[in-house]
Amino acid sequence: MDNIVGLWLDIAGWGGAVAILASYLSVSMGWLRAGRRFQAANLVGSVAFIINGSYYGAWPSVVTNVAWFVISAVALVRMQRAASRAAQAPEAPATAPVETAAQMAPAHPVPVVTASIPVVQAPVQAAPAHPVPVVTASVPLVPACEC
Repeated sequence: MDNIVGLWLDIAGWGGAVAILASYLSVSMGWLRAGRRFQAANLVGSVAFIINGSYYGAWPSVVTNVAWFVISAVALVRMQRAASRAAQAPEAPATAPVETAAQMAPAHPVPVVTASIPVVQAPVQAAPAHPVPVVTASVPLVPACEC
């Protein structure tokens, strides 16, 4: 009888290991979101480890998995409460659909206007031997958008 119990407890331990590692791998690879299924797999896996570790007297493993269980249980309870609050919250009134940037664009293209601005050096006390050059620069002027 002891061998059958030991076999089932070994199966539970390995099952717990598979549940925890598979959920961790799935979340890490992006195959699964860290939501209810992830927390449930961790909860089941930690319970299996607690049972297996208690049978074999692996107390550090038992304590670690009790903490793992509590973390998963609290996360599941918080997720359930959040879902309940969201379900009980009054629905927001329907609003006008948000316009996309393409829909907000004017029907005609916005003209680009340029202007020449003279750049002049400040006068100096003594007259220079050569005339002061006048430099111009083209600066694009874009009218303000009335979006």
